[in-house]
Amino acid sequence: MSSVHVAIAYYSGYGHTLELAKAVRAGVEAVSGARAELVDVAALTDAQWELLDDADAIVFGTPTYMGSAAGAFHVFAEATSKRWMSQRWLDKLAAGFTNSGSMSGDKLHTLQYLALLAAQHGMHWVGLGLMPGWNTTTGSEFDDNRLGFYLGAGAQTWNDQGPEAVHAADLATARHLGGRVARQALRFRPVVAI
Repeated sequence: MSSVHVAIAYYSGYGHTLELAKAVRAGVEAVSGARAELVDVAALTDAQWELLDDADAIVFGTPTYMGSAAGAFHVFAEATSKRWMSQRWLDKLAAGFTNSGSMSGDKLHTLQYLALLAAQHGMHWVGLGLMPGWNTTTGSEFDDNRLGFYLGAGAQTWNDQGPEAVHAADLATARHLGGRVARQALRFRPVVAI
């Protein structure tokens, strides 16, 4: 059986986004034949750049600060220009997730930014693939995709709460995203003849 490697390239200012990154990793690793590694983009080593280059898929994650990705993630995105010049990430799969204190918090803008970054690299974007939750009178805040995003996983955590307060439904949604990326990576993985 073919195996795939998913890199989760994230920045976490206060630990909330790290919890989501761990949930994405758990979703990837729940799929047989898939493995995942977390890569903190604020402290990249040469070996971690190579890990990103060698991955079958990269899932981008960042908090939404002031309506966009965190500054540290923007620094990382600009540093990927060397990969862009050589088309190193061409045809890899990509996906994204974000967190903010507000229910909306302009998270869609951040997800669009991540998708555009992937498009500039010639990557194939994997959306969330979940219907929105919590949008009927019988729904609940504990529904997967409770915030109703399609482009990627969105999460909301109160600004005055620590990482342990990331909502269980948002963690489940992030796990779903990780599993979806892993399954798609297995489908897209080229078959090597022996």
